[in-house]
Amino acid sequence: MEDRIHTTAEVYEADAMPRAHVSHADPEEAARNGAMAMPDCVARKPLSDKSPARWAYERVILYIRNFEEQLDSGQEVAMGFTGADAGVIRIEGVGYFDPDIITFYGTDPAGGRNQLVQHVSQLNVLLRAVPTPAAEDAPRRIGFRLAADLETAGDAD
Repeated sequence: MEDRIHTTAEVYEADAMPRAHVSHADPEEAARNGAMAMPDCVARKPLSDKSPARWAYERVILYIRNFEEQLDSGQEVAMGFTGADAGVIRIEGVGYFDPDIITFYGTDPAGGRNQLVQHVSQLNVLLRAVPTPAAEDAPRRIGFRLAADLETAGDAD
């Protein structure tokens, strides 16, 4: 129990600040997968001012970017699906539709276009490292482009 008395402003700020935490059995993995720093554009807007879709969208992007930071030059991020035989898609885009829909765009291993439209209450994303296709020189790092978009979209809010 903490004995420190908090001002109303401190309580409000603490409530509005996003938090993340990771524990891992391997200390090296824990260091690589540590709590993600929240970009100013994410932390600047209080949670109470974000729709469930916007808040899910922002956090998924941070997870994708963090996952990509751990990949080698022969891998890129894909998204796996649970249930049925849906398989995986190479993530090419992520979006949201207020108040509660998030969507993922990509291609399957055969090159077919895919779009997953999902309610935030059903959100379940498996990030998977897949080999970069032989036809491409370098892996696509979608997480960094998505994070950059967060910065510009955050400025518009």
